[in-house]
Amino acid sequence: MLQMVNDWLWWERLWLPANVSWSDLEDNEGRVYAKASQLYAVLPCALCLLVVRYLFETCVATPLANTFGIRDRVRLTAEPNPVLENYFCTQTRVPSPADVLSLCKKTSWTDRRVQLWFRRRRNQERPGLRKRFCEASWRCAFYFFAFFGGVVALYDKPWLYNLKEVWAGFPKQSMLQSQYWYYLLEMGFYLSLILSLTFDVKRKDFKEQIVHHIATLTLLSFSWISNYIRIGTLVMAVHDSADILLEGAKVFNYAKWHMTSNTMFVVFTFLFMVTRLVIFPFWLIHCTWVYPVEEFAPFFGYYFFNIMLLVLQILHLYWAFLITRMLLKLIFSKLDGDDRSDEEEEDDSDPQKETNHKLNHMNGSGARGRANGH
Repeated sequence: MLQMVNDWLWWERLWLPANVSWSDLEDNEGRVYAKASQLYAVLPCALCLLVVRYLFETCVATPLANTFGIRDRVRLTAEPNPVLENYFCTQTRVPSPADVLSLCKKTSWTDRRVQLWFRRRRNQERPGLRKRFCEASWRCAFYFFAFFGGVVALYDKPWLYNLKEVWAGFPKQSMLQSQYWYYLLEMGFYLSLILSLTFDVKRKDFKEQIVHHIATLTLLSFSWISNYIRIGTLVMAVHDSADILLEGAKVFNYAKWHMTSNTMFVVFTFLFMVTRLVIFPFWLIHCTWVYPVEEFAPFFGYYFFNIMLLVLQILHLYWAFLITRMLLKLIFSKLDGDDRSDEEEEDDSDPQKETNHKLNHMNGSGARGRANGH
């Protein structure tokens, strides 16, 4: 039974063009081909990247946060209440008005007190500013080195300038050492993101991020096995280019360098729209959809690869919507953090804040009175 499943999974007609077999992709005549067994190295690479990330955040990002004066807010702890705690853990973190009314009856608390308890309880589980800063710093650093590593690997390749060269001689295209390391690091990074989902900052597009990481790993794995390596390196470089600016904008926003952050975000928005909504669909997907049929008849792998690219494109459209909304906030109001983040809620019952608010109100009233008297 297992042999039957294995034979079906590696059936040549699924993954390779007609008249091409796996034996044609065995090393010979000085050519070295990518092998499925090499993908086992992705897991150790992901684990190593998690260690590198820990060292980076500890030895680089944390001291940098100290230099910028980034501090976590002092949070007020929700007072112990078994009824509310049980509801919070088993039902919902954001109760409806009807639920609040029901909880008021069970606890003999006022509506305002119950809502305050849930607000403080939610804030207790939200990551602090320093954690978000360290996470953004790590991603910014990785995307920076990955992108420029990709540029080094691609700048002298003919398929960077003429996309038809992507399919020249396909699938009998020898794998280059630079392509091997580029793929290994990129796949290791995305796998490390999946492994760290449980303790990373959860954003509003958490589910979309999971779909993106899985789709990316699936695409890279398939392109590796079926020798779609040339187009794979182009897809990775296009994606990394804009991500550097996004994570960099977050870093400076957390550091309260708002002018620098806003400028980087505007440049990122322009670059994202060009790379993800123009170059990716009209150059790269066009390259994988149109040019291959000039060389060989369509097969399952051809459709599978293009469908996965379309899944990524749908995610790009969703993120383009979020980015556009953030840009409008930047233009018409004030950009305050990542619009996808689960932001900390203001605790409007903080005695110190209430005192400050009253003082500001009194000072404002006095100033208006003096101005009117004058």
